[in-house]
Amino acid sequence: MAVRYEWRGPVSNPEVNALHAEAFGTRVFDESEWDWADLVHRHSLGWVVARDGAALAGFANVLWDGLVHAWLQDVMVATGARRQGIGTELIRNAREGARAAGCEYLHVDFEGHLSRFYFGACGFTPTNAGLLALQ
Repeated sequence: MAVRYEWRGPVSNPEVNALHAEAFGTRVFDESEWDWADLVHRHSLGWVVARDGAALAGFANVLWDGLVHAWLQDVMVATGARRQGIGTELIRNAREGARAAGCEYLHVDFEGHLSRFYFGACGFTPTNAGLLALQ
């Protein structure tokens, strides 16, 4: 079965919380702690859902400033679905969703070991950026 991608596709809190725990090595949060459905509808330009049949294979959240800048957040691919192009296709769909909304830039922050993916497979270019830890 082919993986299906959907911009602003339906997704449930339990499945995104499970995918988040798998992707980032955290515990599984419950809906009262991390309500994805509420958060993406209130704060996101959009999100991309990747499904392999009924199973959630990937997810990417796209935040924005309401005008020209969009940011990728929480790009996740299920462990068993990695190295099949799902992450690249998530980013392509996120890029197209942001472009369709009139955004001119798509930003992403990532850990160093993901450089080949973001710069190579996805076409991002290196920029200077900064991070200020608040806690």
